[in-house]
Amino acid sequence: MTSDDAARAFLREHGAESIEHPGGTLYSHLCRVEQRLTACGAAAHVRLAGLTHAAYSTDGFDLALISWTDRQRLQAVIGPEAEELVYLYGACDRNRTWPDLVGTSVVHDRFTGQEWLLGPDGIGPFVDLSIVNELDVIEQNPGLLVKHGDYFRDLFARWASATSPEVAAEVRLLIGSR
Repeated sequence: MTSDDAARAFLREHGAESIEHPGGTLYSHLCRVEQRLTACGAAAHVRLAGLTHAAYSTDGFDLALISWTDRQRLQAVIGPEAEELVYLYGACDRNRTWPDLVGTSVVHDRFTGQEWLLGPDGIGPFVDLSIVNELDVIEQNPGLLVKHGDYFRDLFARWASATSPEVAAEVRLLIGSR
């Protein structure tokens, strides 16, 4: 069984197919995020993180498949590098982190109150995962683009220096740019 297969089995075992999410179920959303990251040429650990990014809940989707205190369970399925990205994504306090993320490389942890400093190799994957997630939600619920499009265009423009060219192209295609 591949890591992708194991991750999909993990998601199904933890009920992701029965949780509603824009565009169907949480499981279908997670699969679309992974597929878009794959199409954008993301590294294997980033694709696995995209597939499982909501395991501990997120600041925008407060329903966890497992507790963030039980990290070793997910780590055993997707590996430590992917799990670390999932943890940071789930733990991210978006209001405190997103506006200055590229300038500070700091993720404010909503679970523990800690601050995590992303290294030079960590900021790009975190930004790409964050953008691809939001693009999928917007694509599944176009009303969000009408309501929040300017916010996301501004935010993604601030993140441009850390965004991969492939993800930046997806942004331009789906929501335009500032």
